[in-house]
Amino acid sequence: MTMPLAIELKQVSFTWPKQSTPTLVIEQLAIKSQQHVFIQGPSGCGKSTLLSLLTGIMTPQSGQVYILDKQLNLLSQAERDKFRARHIGYIFQQFNLLPYLSVLENVLLPCRFSRDRKAKAEQQSSSLEQQAKQLLTRLHLPTSCFEQPINELSIGQQQRVAAARALIGQPEIIIADEPTSALDQDNRQAFIELLIEEANQSGATVIFVSHDSSLRRYFEVYVDLPAINQISLVNQQQEAN
Repeated sequence: MTMPLAIELKQVSFTWPKQSTPTLVIEQLAIKSQQHVFIQGPSGCGKSTLLSLLTGIMTPQSGQVYILDKQLNLLSQAERDKFRARHIGYIFQQFNLLPYLSVLENVLLPCRFSRDRKAKAEQQSSSLEQQAKQLLTRLHLPTSCFEQPINELSIGQQQRVAAARALIGQPEIIIADEPTSALDQDNRQAFIELLIEEANQSGATVIFVSHDSSLRRYFEVYVDLPAINQISLVNQQQEAN
């Protein structure tokens, strides 16, 4: 059975304000539901811009961005914010955990912004808190850490909290932005394996972005962003004119 598309970009072009040339020009990008995709490229190749488009934080000047069959660039900012909270779990490079909240409170944050994710989490366990604890346990975080402030955790432990926050409530898409850049090789491998295991359980599509090409072996689909970003062709055409 052919899986439906989770993500599709068509004829997309994005230019940052005050810049004369586009940062990102993608003719076509299609990612199927439940695929685990590694997107690789060096700094400055448009990775952050692409993620901003996939999450609806930004919209392209031209083209279409479809996420779960919804054309994001036709939605208002408020509608895109609601859609993102409901359907996308995000693991930030710097984790973006709130230092004044406990581990459990950080994990439960998405359930405060999305009724659907809250309902899904409640269906999976006897309570929201119990579901958060189960996620953290499966991600190998010691129970002694659950009530601790975030700033008392190691980098590796903070990373697992960030992953649990992204996974709670079973969003259809998990986006991980350079989440292993601060870890050594063994911890990188362990984290990726845990993330994919959890995504397999929930049926989520995983978009993992990194400059480190050695990580591509953990993923079934590889996308070389500089190869599909046609900005170099645009620059050549402008120089020719």
